[in-house]
Amino acid sequence: MGDRMTTITAADVKKLRDMTGAGMMDCKTALTETSGDIEAAVDWLRKKGLSKAAKKSGRIAADGLIGIVAKGREGAVVEVNSETDFVARNEQFQTIVRDIASLAPAAKGDLKALLAATYPGSKNSVEVQLQEAVATIGENMTLRRTSAIAVKEGVVADYVHSRVADGLGKIGVLVALESAGDEPTLFEIGRQLAMHVAAASPLALDIASVPADVIEREKAILAEKNQGKKPEMLEKIVAGGIKAFAKENCLLEQQYIHDTTKTVAQAVKEAESRAGAPIKVAGYIRYALGEGIDKKEEDFGEEVRKLASGG
Repeated sequence: MGDRMTTITAADVKKLRDMTGAGMMDCKTALTETSGDIEAAVDWLRKKGLSKAAKKSGRIAADGLIGIVAKGREGAVVEVNSETDFVARNEQFQTIVRDIASLAPAAKGDLKALLAATYPGSKNSVEVQLQEAVATIGENMTLRRTSAIAVKEGVVADYVHSRVADGLGKIGVLVALESAGDEPTLFEIGRQLAMHVAAASPLALDIASVPADVIEREKAILAEKNQGKKPEMLEKIVAGGIKAFAKENCLLEQQYIHDTTKTVAQAVKEAESRAGAPIKVAGYIRYALGEGIDKKEEDFGEEVRKLASGG
């Protein structure tokens, strides 16, 4: 039983509704029963059969830009946050994000290395350049994260959704394909897959890549929903549930958005004849602006200020 003294806000109820599609009163009850813990409330609703599998958190208020760069066999992505969308549309800010993204492949996903890198056309580090830009633009900004991906043979393709300028937008995706096939064809296939990743937001490449604790959580929810069933029947239900989870959340198992009669794995297999060689999806990166910042909308500016001041 949750702590009845916990204050449940309308914003929390809305967030839970966006994540689960459950009714308002059910969401309120779930939050009360779990003392306002959103993740626990999602599980509570699912155990009661009041929610489908949890979607990723709904819209998170965050401003800034995702910057992305793909060069042949390597690519990298960065997220630079600002306090307002007005600054995100500022050309000077966009130049900064693009310049930082150009340095990101060499940093290979190491945020500290990227902050310490020499900013293009300057003696400053990226970190110092950002601090100086705050004075001229008049708003705090922070380089929040970076990731990189590379293949020894093949291509890394990119796609930017909600694009505001070349290589800049609200969602950035990189897809790495290992293949000895024709590179322009591979890039075209990779770009199509990157569009799929942007739209379908997979949790992992395949079921083997899903973290063990996520699988265990799914199994526990399935078992609780089917209490009282015979062990052999329960085993089949859980196995079927995990299979359904993979179809919804694992890239290679998902229905391909460009042809829903196929899975992504089938579409890639069929594309091999065009590329002239076998193709392996080696990995992908998907950045959505503000992802993982669990803040109320009005608090995001404060979050950026804290990060910028090292708080």
